[in-house]
Amino acid sequence: MLTQAPRGTKDVLPEESGRWQAVEAVCRDIAARSGYREVRTPVIEHTELFLRGVGDTTDIVQKEMYTFDDKGGRSITLKPEGTAGTVRALIEHSLYAGPLPVKMYYLNAPIFRYEAPQSGRFREHHQFGIEAFGAAEPTCDAEVILTALRVLSGVGFQNLVVSINSIGCPACRKAYHEALRAFLKEKLSSLCVTCNGRFERNPMRILDCKVESCQSQLAGAPEMLDFLCDGCRAHFEGLKEALGALNVPFTIDPRIVRGLDYYTRTVFEVLMQTETGTLAVCAGGRYDGLVEQLGGPSLPGIGFGMGLERVLMLLAQEGVILPDARLFDVYVASLGKDARLPALKLAQALRDAGVKAEMDHAARSLKAQFKSADKLSVSLVAIVGGDELARGTVRLRNMQTKEEKEIPLEEAVKAIEGSIKHA
Repeated sequence: MLTQAPRGTKDVLPEESGRWQAVEAVCRDIAARSGYREVRTPVIEHTELFLRGVGDTTDIVQKEMYTFDDKGGRSITLKPEGTAGTVRALIEHSLYAGPLPVKMYYLNAPIFRYEAPQSGRFREHHQFGIEAFGAAEPTCDAEVILTALRVLSGVGFQNLVVSINSIGCPACRKAYHEALRAFLKEKLSSLCVTCNGRFERNPMRILDCKVESCQSQLAGAPEMLDFLCDGCRAHFEGLKEALGALNVPFTIDPRIVRGLDYYTRTVFEVLMQTETGTLAVCAGGRYDGLVEQLGGPSLPGIGFGMGLERVLMLLAQEGVILPDARLFDVYVASLGKDARLPALKLAQALRDAGVKAEMDHAARSLKAQFKSADKLSVSLVAIVGGDELARGTVRLRNMQTKEEKEIPLEEAVKAIEGSIKHA
Protein backbone atom coordinates (compact mmCIF):
# COMPACT_ATOMS: atom_id res chain seq x y z
CA MET A 1 0.00 0.00 0.00
CA LEU A 2 1.33 3.41 -0.93
CA THR A 3 0.22 5.00 2.32
CA GLN A 4 1.62 2.34 4.65
CA ALA A 5 5.27 1.85 5.56
CA PRO A 6 6.73 -1.58 4.68
CA ARG A 7 6.46 -4.25 7.38
CA GLY A 8 9.26 -4.01 9.88
CA THR A 9 9.91 -0.30 9.32
CA LYS A 10 8.73 2.65 11.39
CA ASP A 11 8.29 6.39 10.90
CA VAL A 12 9.83 8.68 13.50
CA LEU A 13 7.26 11.45 13.72
CA PRO A 14 8.04 15.06 14.71
CA GLU A 15 6.59 14.60 18.20
CA GLU A 16 8.91 11.59 18.73
CA SER A 17 12.10 12.96 17.24
CA GLY A 18 12.94 14.98 20.35
CA ARG A 19 13.39 11.74 22.32
CA TRP A 20 15.74 10.43 19.63
CA GLN A 21 17.74 13.65 19.68
CA ALA A 22 18.07 13.51 23.46
CA VAL A 23 19.54 9.99 23.28
CA GLU A 24 21.76 10.93 20.34
CA ALA A 25 23.12 13.94 22.25
CA VAL A 26 24.22 11.66 25.11
CA CYS A 27 25.83 9.23 22.64
CA ARG A 28 27.80 12.01 20.97
CA ASP A 29 28.88 13.53 24.28
CA ILE A 30 30.09 10.30 25.87
CA ALA A 31 31.84 9.17 22.67
CA ALA A 32 33.62 12.52 22.30
CA ARG A 33 34.90 12.43 25.89
CA SER A 34 36.85 9.26 25.07
CA GLY A 35 38.15 10.50 21.74
CA TYR A 36 35.74 8.78 19.36
CA ARG A 37 34.92 10.68 16.16
CA GLU A 38 31.94 10.09 13.91
CA VAL A 39 32.17 8.01 10.73
CA ARG A 40 29.34 7.75 8.20
CA THR A 41 29.50 4.81 5.82
CA PRO A 42 27.15 4.01 2.90
CA VAL A 43 23.87 2.20 3.43
CA ILE A 44 24.89 -0.22 0.65
CA GLU A 45 28.10 -2.24 0.40
CA HIS A 46 29.40 -4.98 -1.89
CA THR A 47 27.95 -8.30 -0.72
CA GLU A 48 31.41 -9.89 -0.55
CA LEU A 49 32.29 -7.58 2.33
CA PHE A 50 29.74 -9.28 4.57
CA LEU A 51 30.38 -12.79 3.26
CA ARG A 52 34.06 -12.43 4.16
CA GLY A 53 33.64 -10.32 7.28
CA VAL A 54 30.44 -11.40 9.03
CA GLY A 55 30.79 -15.05 8.01
CA ASP A 56 28.67 -17.44 5.97
CA THR A 57 27.71 -19.53 9.02
CA THR A 58 25.87 -16.64 10.69
CA ASP A 59 22.12 -16.13 10.68
CA ILE A 60 22.70 -12.68 9.19
CA VAL A 61 24.35 -14.03 6.04
CA GLN A 62 22.28 -17.20 5.77
CA LYS A 63 18.84 -15.72 6.42
CA GLU A 64 18.69 -11.98 7.00
CA MET A 65 20.56 -9.94 4.37
CA TYR A 66 18.79 -7.76 1.83
CA THR A 67 20.88 -8.57 -1.26
CA PHE A 68 20.26 -7.64 -4.89
CA ASP A 69 22.09 -7.20 -8.19
CA ASP A 70 22.37 -3.60 -9.36
CA LYS A 71 22.02 -2.54 -13.02
CA GLY A 72 25.70 -3.28 -13.56
CA GLY A 73 25.30 -6.85 -12.36
CA ARG A 74 27.14 -6.23 -9.08
CA SER A 75 25.84 -7.95 -5.93
CA ILE A 76 24.91 -5.24 -3.43
CA THR A 77 23.67 -5.64 0.15
CA LEU A 78 21.90 -3.22 2.44
CA LYS A 79 24.12 -2.86 5.51
CA PRO A 80 23.13 -5.59 8.06
CA GLU A 81 25.63 -4.43 10.73
CA GLY A 82 28.01 -1.56 11.28
CA THR A 83 31.48 -2.99 11.87
CA ALA A 84 32.34 -4.44 8.46
CA GLY A 85 31.61 -1.16 6.67
CA THR A 86 33.69 0.75 9.20
CA VAL A 87 36.61 -1.62 8.67
CA ARG A 88 36.25 -1.22 4.89
CA ALA A 89 36.45 2.58 5.32
CA LEU A 90 39.48 2.20 7.60
CA ILE A 91 41.29 0.15 4.94
CA GLU A 92 40.19 2.14 1.88
CA HIS A 93 41.31 5.46 3.35
CA SER A 94 44.41 4.10 5.16
CA LEU A 95 43.23 5.53 8.47
CA TYR A 96 45.55 3.08 10.22
CA ALA A 97 48.53 5.10 8.92
CA GLY A 98 47.73 7.86 11.42
CA PRO A 99 47.92 7.83 15.21
CA LEU A 100 46.66 4.63 16.84
CA PRO A 101 44.22 3.66 18.07
CA VAL A 102 41.75 4.88 15.46
CA LYS A 103 38.55 5.50 17.43
CA MET A 104 35.28 6.00 15.55
CA TYR A 105 31.57 5.94 16.25
CA TYR A 106 28.48 5.79 14.08
CA LEU A 107 25.09 7.10 15.14
CA ASN A 108 21.56 6.69 13.85
CA ALA A 109 23.05 4.38 11.23
CA PRO A 110 20.33 2.40 9.41
CA ILE A 111 20.74 -1.37 9.64
CA PHE A 112 18.67 -3.80 7.55
CA ARG A 113 17.87 -7.40 8.46
CA TYR A 114 15.12 -9.55 7.02
CA GLU A 115 13.62 -11.18 10.10
CA ALA A 116 10.26 -11.41 11.79
CA PRO A 117 9.55 -8.02 13.39
CA GLN A 118 9.20 -8.20 17.16
CA SER A 119 9.28 -5.97 20.21
CA GLY A 120 12.13 -3.48 19.83
CA ARG A 121 13.44 -5.18 16.69
CA PHE A 122 12.67 -3.99 13.17
CA ARG A 123 13.76 -4.92 9.65
CA GLU A 124 15.16 -1.42 9.44
CA HIS A 125 16.59 -0.22 12.72
CA HIS A 126 19.22 2.30 13.75
CA GLN A 127 22.37 1.80 15.76
CA PHE A 128 24.87 3.67 17.82
CA GLY A 129 28.21 1.92 17.86
CA ILE A 130 31.88 2.55 18.53
CA GLU A 131 34.94 0.89 17.01
CA ALA A 132 38.55 1.13 18.20
CA PHE A 133 41.39 -0.16 15.97
CA GLY A 134 44.99 -0.68 16.97
CA ALA A 135 44.63 -1.25 20.73
CA ALA A 136 45.37 -4.81 21.85
CA GLU A 137 45.40 -4.39 25.62
CA PRO A 138 42.42 -5.47 27.77
CA THR A 139 42.27 -1.96 29.21
CA CYS A 140 40.74 -0.92 25.88
CA ASP A 141 38.10 -3.64 26.26
CA ALA A 142 37.23 -2.23 29.67
CA GLU A 143 37.07 1.31 28.28
CA VAL A 144 34.65 0.22 25.56
CA ILE A 145 32.40 -1.56 28.07
CA LEU A 146 32.45 1.43 30.40
CA THR A 147 31.60 3.74 27.48
CA ALA A 148 28.51 1.64 26.77
CA LEU A 149 27.51 1.79 30.42
CA ARG A 150 27.99 5.56 30.58
CA VAL A 151 25.79 6.08 27.53
CA LEU A 152 23.03 3.86 28.90
CA SER A 153 23.14 5.35 32.38
CA GLY A 154 23.37 8.81 30.82
CA VAL A 155 20.01 8.36 29.07
CA GLY A 156 18.38 7.11 32.28
CA PHE A 157 18.85 3.35 32.65
CA GLN A 158 19.50 1.92 36.10
CA ASN A 159 20.44 -1.53 37.44
CA LEU A 160 22.34 -2.58 34.35
CA VAL A 161 24.27 -5.85 34.33
CA VAL A 162 27.47 -6.53 32.37
CA SER A 163 28.11 -10.11 31.25
CA ILE A 164 31.46 -11.06 29.74
CA ASN A 165 33.06 -14.10 28.17
CA SER A 166 36.12 -15.03 26.13
CA ILE A 167 35.75 -17.07 22.95
CA GLY A 168 39.50 -17.35 22.50
CA CYS A 169 41.48 -17.08 19.29
CA PRO A 170 41.67 -19.34 16.22
CA ALA A 171 44.55 -21.28 17.79
CA CYS A 172 42.84 -22.31 21.04
CA ARG A 173 39.39 -22.45 19.45
CA LYS A 174 40.45 -25.43 17.31
CA ALA A 175 40.68 -27.74 20.33
CA TYR A 176 37.39 -26.40 21.66
CA HIS A 177 35.65 -27.06 18.34
CA GLU A 178 36.84 -30.67 18.47
CA ALA A 179 35.50 -31.10 22.01
CA LEU A 180 32.20 -29.45 21.12
CA ARG A 181 31.76 -31.65 18.05
CA ALA A 182 32.43 -34.74 20.15
CA PHE A 183 29.75 -33.60 22.61
CA LEU A 184 27.21 -32.82 19.87
CA LYS A 185 27.88 -35.75 17.55
CA GLU A 186 25.25 -38.01 19.07
CA LYS A 187 22.75 -35.15 19.26
CA LEU A 188 22.72 -34.14 15.58
CA SER A 189 19.35 -35.73 14.92
CA SER A 190 17.83 -33.44 17.57
CA LEU A 191 19.39 -30.27 16.16
CA CYS A 192 17.77 -28.03 13.52
CA VAL A 193 18.84 -28.12 9.88
CA THR A 194 20.83 -24.89 10.26
CA CYS A 195 22.81 -26.24 13.22
CA ASN A 196 23.53 -29.49 11.36
CA GLY A 197 25.11 -27.33 8.67
CA ARG A 198 27.15 -25.48 11.29
CA PHE A 199 28.44 -28.67 12.90
CA GLU A 200 31.51 -29.02 10.68
CA ARG A 201 32.07 -25.39 9.64
CA ASN A 202 31.65 -23.60 12.98
CA PRO A 203 30.08 -25.61 15.81
CA MET A 204 30.31 -22.64 18.20
CA ARG A 205 27.48 -21.04 16.21
CA ILE A 206 25.20 -23.80 17.56
CA LEU A 207 25.51 -22.24 21.03
CA ASP A 208 23.88 -19.10 19.63
CA CYS A 209 20.91 -20.88 18.05
CA LYS A 210 17.53 -19.60 19.24
CA VAL A 211 15.64 -22.81 18.40
CA GLU A 212 14.40 -24.30 21.67
CA SER A 213 15.07 -27.90 20.65
CA CYS A 214 18.71 -27.00 20.00
CA GLN A 215 19.10 -25.15 23.28
CA SER A 216 17.76 -28.17 25.20
CA GLN A 217 20.61 -30.30 23.83
CA LEU A 218 23.34 -27.98 25.10
CA ALA A 219 23.16 -28.74 28.83
CA GLY A 220 26.60 -29.85 29.97
CA ALA A 221 28.34 -28.70 26.79
CA PRO A 222 32.06 -27.90 27.16
CA GLU A 223 32.93 -24.26 27.72
CA MET A 224 35.45 -22.21 25.78
CA LEU A 225 36.91 -20.78 29.00
CA ASP A 226 38.37 -24.23 29.76
CA PHE A 227 40.25 -24.27 26.44
CA LEU A 228 41.83 -20.80 26.37
CA CYS A 229 45.49 -20.59 25.44
CA ASP A 230 47.86 -18.75 27.75
CA GLY A 231 47.58 -15.49 25.78
CA CYS A 232 43.78 -15.50 25.69
CA ARG A 233 43.56 -16.47 29.35
CA ALA A 234 45.92 -13.64 30.34
CA HIS A 235 43.84 -11.20 28.26
CA PHE A 236 40.63 -12.30 29.96
CA GLU A 237 42.20 -12.00 33.40
CA GLY A 238 43.43 -8.53 32.43
CA LEU A 239 39.91 -7.53 31.43
CA LYS A 240 38.48 -8.67 34.75
CA GLU A 241 41.21 -6.78 36.58
CA ALA A 242 40.56 -3.60 34.56
CA LEU A 243 36.80 -3.75 35.12
CA GLY A 244 37.46 -4.21 38.83
CA ALA A 245 39.72 -1.15 38.86
CA LEU A 246 36.91 0.84 37.22
CA ASN A 247 34.37 -0.46 39.77
CA VAL A 248 32.30 -2.04 36.99
CA PRO A 249 30.44 -5.07 38.38
CA PHE A 250 30.21 -7.98 35.96
CA THR A 251 29.22 -11.62 35.65
CA ILE A 252 30.84 -14.30 33.49
CA ASP A 253 28.50 -15.99 31.03
CA PRO A 254 30.24 -18.79 29.07
CA ARG A 255 27.27 -19.00 26.66
CA ILE A 256 27.89 -15.55 25.14
CA VAL A 257 29.41 -16.21 21.71
CA ARG A 258 27.80 -13.35 19.71
CA GLY A 259 26.15 -13.81 16.34
CA LEU A 260 29.06 -12.86 14.05
CA ASP A 261 32.05 -14.97 13.03
CA TYR A 262 34.64 -12.22 13.32
CA TYR A 263 34.70 -12.04 17.13
CA THR A 264 37.80 -13.14 19.08
CA ARG A 265 38.62 -13.16 22.77
CA THR A 266 36.36 -10.68 24.61
CA VAL A 267 32.61 -10.74 23.99
CA PHE A 268 30.13 -8.94 26.23
CA GLU A 269 26.53 -7.89 26.70
CA VAL A 270 24.89 -5.15 28.76
CA LEU A 271 21.59 -6.48 30.08
CA MET A 272 18.58 -5.17 31.92
CA GLN A 273 15.59 -6.82 33.53
CA THR A 274 12.18 -6.05 32.02
CA GLU A 275 8.66 -7.27 32.66
CA THR A 276 9.08 -9.73 29.80
CA GLY A 277 12.50 -11.00 30.93
CA THR A 278 16.16 -10.10 30.47
CA LEU A 279 17.03 -8.12 27.35
CA ALA A 280 20.41 -7.22 25.89
CA VAL A 281 20.54 -3.45 25.46
CA CYS A 282 24.04 -3.44 24.01
CA ALA A 283 26.51 -6.08 22.84
CA GLY A 284 29.97 -6.21 21.39
CA GLY A 285 33.43 -7.65 21.55
CA ARG A 286 36.91 -7.92 20.12
CA TYR A 287 37.67 -8.76 16.46
CA ASP A 288 41.44 -8.86 16.22
CA GLY A 289 41.62 -10.61 12.83
CA LEU A 290 38.91 -8.77 10.91
CA VAL A 291 40.98 -5.92 9.42
CA GLU A 292 43.53 -8.35 8.02
CA GLN A 293 40.78 -10.71 6.81
CA LEU A 294 39.26 -7.89 4.76
CA GLY A 295 42.57 -6.97 3.12
CA GLY A 296 44.13 -4.54 5.59
CA PRO A 297 47.11 -4.81 7.94
CA SER A 298 47.15 -6.94 11.06
CA LEU A 299 45.34 -4.62 13.44
CA PRO A 300 43.32 -5.49 16.56
CA GLY A 301 39.84 -4.09 16.97
CA ILE A 302 37.00 -3.92 19.45
CA GLY A 303 33.58 -2.28 19.53
CA PHE A 304 29.90 -2.50 20.34
CA GLY A 305 26.52 -1.70 18.85
CA MET A 306 23.19 -0.76 20.44
CA GLY A 307 19.85 -0.47 18.71
CA LEU A 308 18.30 2.94 19.28
CA GLU A 309 14.73 1.68 18.79
CA ARG A 310 15.23 -0.85 21.58
CA VAL A 311 16.85 1.75 23.85
CA LEU A 312 13.90 4.12 23.38
CA MET A 313 11.36 1.33 23.87
CA LEU A 314 12.95 0.22 27.13
CA LEU A 315 13.26 3.79 28.39
CA ALA A 316 9.52 4.23 27.82
CA GLN A 317 8.80 0.98 29.63
CA GLU A 318 10.93 2.12 32.55
CA GLY A 319 9.04 5.42 32.72
CA VAL A 320 12.16 7.49 31.95
CA ILE A 321 11.20 10.95 30.75
CA LEU A 322 13.69 12.30 28.25
CA PRO A 323 14.15 16.06 28.00
CA ASP A 324 12.23 17.42 25.04
CA ALA A 325 13.31 20.80 23.71
CA ARG A 326 10.58 23.43 23.71
CA LEU A 327 9.30 23.84 20.16
CA PHE A 328 8.74 27.62 20.36
CA ASP A 329 9.63 30.35 22.85
CA VAL A 330 7.22 32.96 21.52
CA TYR A 331 4.24 33.22 19.20
CA VAL A 332 3.92 36.36 17.08
CA ALA A 333 0.23 37.14 16.56
CA SER A 334 -0.95 39.64 13.96
CA LEU A 335 -4.13 41.73 13.85
CA GLY A 336 -5.30 42.39 10.31
CA LYS A 337 -3.65 42.52 6.91
CA ASP A 338 -1.53 45.57 7.65
CA ALA A 339 0.15 43.76 10.57
CA ARG A 340 1.27 40.64 8.71
CA LEU A 341 4.52 42.00 7.26
CA PRO A 342 5.56 43.72 10.52
CA ALA A 343 4.77 40.43 12.32
CA LEU A 344 6.83 38.48 9.79
CA LYS A 345 9.77 40.87 10.25
CA LEU A 346 9.54 40.59 14.04
CA ALA A 347 9.40 36.78 13.91
CA GLN A 348 12.46 36.68 11.68
CA ALA A 349 14.36 39.17 13.87
CA LEU A 350 13.65 36.95 16.88
CA ARG A 351 14.91 33.86 15.02
CA ASP A 352 18.06 35.75 14.01
CA ALA A 353 18.59 36.45 17.72
CA GLY A 354 18.31 32.75 18.54
CA VAL A 355 14.71 32.82 19.76
CA LYS A 356 12.36 30.04 18.58
CA ALA A 357 9.46 32.00 17.13
CA GLU A 358 6.27 30.99 15.34
CA MET A 359 3.65 33.19 13.67
CA ASP A 360 0.28 32.89 11.99
CA HIS A 361 0.24 32.32 8.22
CA ALA A 362 -3.49 31.60 7.90
CA ALA A 363 -5.01 35.04 8.56
CA ARG A 364 -6.83 33.70 11.61
CA SER A 365 -8.53 35.75 14.31
CA LEU A 366 -6.61 36.77 17.42
CA LYS A 367 -8.65 34.30 19.47
CA ALA A 368 -7.71 31.48 17.08
CA GLN A 369 -4.05 32.50 17.25
CA PHE A 370 -4.17 32.36 21.07
CA LYS A 371 -5.59 28.83 20.81
CA SER A 372 -2.77 27.89 18.45
CA ALA A 373 -0.20 29.28 20.90
CA ASP A 374 -1.80 27.22 23.69
CA LYS A 375 -1.61 24.04 21.60
CA LEU A 376 2.06 24.74 21.00
CA SER A 377 2.62 25.28 24.76
CA VAL A 378 3.98 28.77 24.08
CA SER A 379 3.98 30.88 27.22
CA LEU A 380 4.57 34.27 25.54
CA VAL A 381 2.64 35.92 22.69
CA ALA A 382 3.76 39.10 20.92
CA ILE A 383 0.75 40.89 19.42
CA VAL A 384 1.37 43.11 16.41
CA GLY A 385 -1.41 45.31 15.01
CA GLY A 386 -4.27 47.65 15.93
CA ASP A 387 -3.56 50.82 17.86
CA GLU A 388 -0.19 49.44 19.01
CA LEU A 389 1.02 49.19 15.41
CA ALA A 390 0.05 52.82 14.81
CA ARG A 391 2.03 53.81 17.91
CA GLY A 392 5.02 51.68 16.88
CA THR A 393 4.63 49.31 19.83
CA VAL A 394 4.04 45.59 20.48
CA ARG A 395 1.83 44.04 23.15
CA LEU A 396 3.37 41.10 25.09
CA ARG A 397 0.97 38.65 26.70
CA ASN A 398 1.94 36.07 29.33
CA MET A 399 -0.27 33.10 28.52
CA GLN A 400 -0.13 31.71 32.07
CA THR A 401 -0.91 34.87 34.06
CA LYS A 402 -2.78 36.68 31.22
CA GLU A 403 -0.77 39.80 32.09
CA GLU A 404 0.04 42.16 29.21
CA LYS A 405 2.48 44.99 28.68
CA GLU A 406 3.22 47.33 25.82
CA ILE A 407 6.77 47.94 24.59
CA PRO A 408 8.33 49.87 21.68
CA LEU A 409 8.66 47.74 18.54
CA GLU A 410 12.38 48.48 18.22
CA GLU A 411 12.91 47.08 21.75
CA ALA A 412 10.73 44.00 21.23
CA VAL A 413 13.50 41.50 20.47
CA LYS A 414 15.55 42.45 23.54
CA ALA A 415 12.48 42.54 25.78
CA ILE A 416 11.28 39.12 24.58
CA GLU A 417 14.75 37.63 25.10
CA GLY A 418 14.69 38.95 28.67
CA SER A 419 11.20 37.57 29.33
CA ILE A 420 12.22 34.11 28.11
CA LYS A 421 15.35 34.02 30.26
CA HIS A 422 13.33 34.83 33.38
CA ALA A 423 10.43 32.51 32.55
